[in-house]
Amino acid sequence: MPGSNTTQATAADPDPADFLVVGVSHRSAGAGVRDALFVPENEEAERLAQLRAAGLAEGLLVSTCDRVEVLTLSSDAAATEEALISAFAGWGDLDRTELRAQSYSHAGAKALRHIFAVASSLDSQVLGEPQVLGQLKESHRRAKAAGMVGARLDTALDAAYRAAKRVRGETTLAERPVTLAAAALRVARDLHGDLRRRAALLMGLGEMGELLASELRGAGLPELVVTHPRKARAEAVARRLRCHVAAWEEAAGALAAADVVVSAIGAGGYSISREMVAAALKARRRRPILFVDVAIPGDVEPAVQELEGAFVYDLDDLERLAEQGKRAREAVSDAAWTIIGEELESFRRAHAEREGVPALVALREHVEALRQDILADPSLDAAAATRLLMNRLLHAPSQALRQVAADGGLAEREALERLLARLFDLEQDPPADKDAPAQRIRKQDP
Repeated sequence: MPGSNTTQATAADPDPADFLVVGVSHRSAGAGVRDALFVPENEEAERLAQLRAAGLAEGLLVSTCDRVEVLTLSSDAAATEEALISAFAGWGDLDRTELRAQSYSHAGAKALRHIFAVASSLDSQVLGEPQVLGQLKESHRRAKAAGMVGARLDTALDAAYRAAKRVRGETTLAERPVTLAAAALRVARDLHGDLRRRAALLMGLGEMGELLASELRGAGLPELVVTHPRKARAEAVARRLRCHVAAWEEAAGALAAADVVVSAIGAGGYSISREMVAAALKARRRRPILFVDVAIPGDVEPAVQELEGAFVYDLDDLERLAEQGKRAREAVSDAAWTIIGEELESFRRAHAEREGVPALVALREHVEALRQDILADPSLDAAAATRLLMNRLLHAPSQALRQVAADGGLAEREALERLLARLFDLEQDPPADKDAPAQRIRKQDP
C-alpha cells in the first residue's frame, strides 16, 4: 500500500506523525454504508490478509455496530488513505465518491487522539458505553494473531487502554449508559411487571441497543429476538446474547410477539411506522408494547405515540428519568477529555525520550572508547590521564564553536552556547565582549 511502512520497527520509534486512521462511523456515514462495510469476526482475518497483500505492513481493523476503520502507520498518509478508500469500496460494493464523502481520515496526533477517544467511548453514540473497549481489544488480538501488529501499534494501543482505564476510574462517564439502562428497566417493570414472563425484540444493533438487550436478559427476561436487514450482523449479536434471530422480512410478526422493543437501526428514516404498530397491537389484542428508541436519528415514527397501548421512550426521556442532564454529561465529558489530553502528552514525551536514547548510547560509547584508549597508556598518572581525557572530550565541540564563530553565524553560535549550557549545566555570565563569552560551572547543591 503506497506510503505504508514496510519494515517492522522497534519499540523505540513509534513516531506519532506516522499514525493514520481511515474509516466511517455513526458520525460520518449512514447506516446503509456502515452495514455494507461491516466485517464479521470470521471474515476479519481475510480482510487483514487483503490489506497485507496490498502492502500494509501493520494494521488494525475495527468493525463494530457504529464504526468500521483501520488504524495503521504510513509515511505517506494521502496515498495510504486513497488505497484504503479503494479497499473499503471493494468490500462494500460502494461508489468510491460516495464513500469518500462519508468517510474520515485522521493523521499524526489527530489519529492518536481519535483512537484514545474510541477506547474511552468518547466517540460512541452513547458516551461511556462499555462494549467498544472490549471490541477494540478483540480487534487488536486478532490483528496481532495475523501478524499485523508490531511494536509501534502495540505501544499506541496500550497507551489508549491506559487512558480508557483512567477515564473509567476517575470520572463517572461509564455510569451514564448503566444509569440509562436502569431507567429503561424501571419503565419496563412499571408497564409489564415481572419481566420473567415477557419477550423482547431488538431491531438493529448499536452499542446502546445491545447493552439494553443484555440488561433485559440479565433481569430475567426469557425470550429475546434480534432482527436486522443484514442477517449476518443479527446472527453475530444473537451469538453474544444467546438468543434467536428473525429475518428482517418477518419483523412485523416479531413486533406483535414483543412486550419490549429496543430499536437501534438509525437508518435516517422511520423503521417503525404507525401502521406497523397498529397492526401489532391489534394482533396482541391491545396488550401494550414498550418502545425504547435508542437510535440516532430515531427509528419510531412520532405518530406511534398516539396509539393506545404504545409507549415510546427515547434517549432524552431515559436521561430525564435518570436525572442526568446535558450539563452534567458535558462536565463529565470535559473531565474525560482532559485525561485524554494528559495521556496523549505522556505518550508524546515517552516517544521523544526514546528518540534521544540512540544518541545517548552513541555518546557513551564514544566517551568509553576515549577512556579505554587513555587507560591503555601505563605512563600516565591520574592527573595526566584526566587532563588528556578532558582535552579529547572538548576538542570536537571547541572546534565546532570556533568554526561557527569564524563563519559569522551569530544566531547559530548563540544557539550552540545555549545548548551547551543546558547539556552541561553551565551558568552563563554576561560576556566581557561579544566574541569572548565567559562561562563558569554552576555550583552544585551539596
